[in-house]
Amino acid sequence: MEAPPRRGFSEEQFRAACSELGQTAPGPPWQLLVESMGVSIYRLYDEQSGLYEYKIFGGLADCPPKLCAAVYMDLEFRKQWDQYVKELYEETYDGEKIIYWEVKYPFPLSNRDYVYIRECQEMDVDGRKIWVVLAQSVSVPQCPEKPGIIRVKSYKQSLAIESDGKTGSKVYMYYFDNPGGMIPSWLVNWAAKSGVPAFLKDMQKACCNYSKRA
Repeated sequence: MEAPPRRGFSEEQFRAACSELGQTAPGPPWQLLVESMGVSIYRLYDEQSGLYEYKIFGGLADCPPKLCAAVYMDLEFRKQWDQYVKELYEETYDGEKIIYWEVKYPFPLSNRDYVYIRECQEMDVDGRKIWVVLAQSVSVPQCPEKPGIIRVKSYKQSLAIESDGKTGSKVYMYYFDNPGGMIPSWLVNWAAKSGVPAFLKDMQKACCNYSKRA
């Protein structure tokens, strides 16, 4: 039996994330949702799913981009600083690295889990050094759905980080997932408006702790 073809990301996808980092705001039809704690969040309604895609622009003070990328890619360390992680690990199936991630949801909602691939590249764009991480959901038979947990089957994320010219980083993130089931609108709004800035703040703290333990 032949191994399945390797899934992955194109050079164009990495470059697209880099080009977003040069913007301060996306144009219409993207709408500004909130500006909070130095973070601007835009959203775009996706008619097919009835959900929103998000673009986030912000910064991490005193966190150089190479360190940010290292912290973001370190799954073991993320279990220590991300309070919403229930389970997180990487396995190799048929020569392909796959990540399994279970996210805690507030009671009485079921937890969600993700099975996805990701890749990090250090890019050189006109002399600018940019770290880009791309991720998307995949289906593998070795990670079947679990009872009581809702599998997120549509998930896409891109992250681009470069120096802010001082001691910190400029950050761009694109995010879309379809969490399935009935998610209350208050939780969706909280996650977008408060959850993302809080995540970046937690990541900033994690970067400080990461550099201390290195």
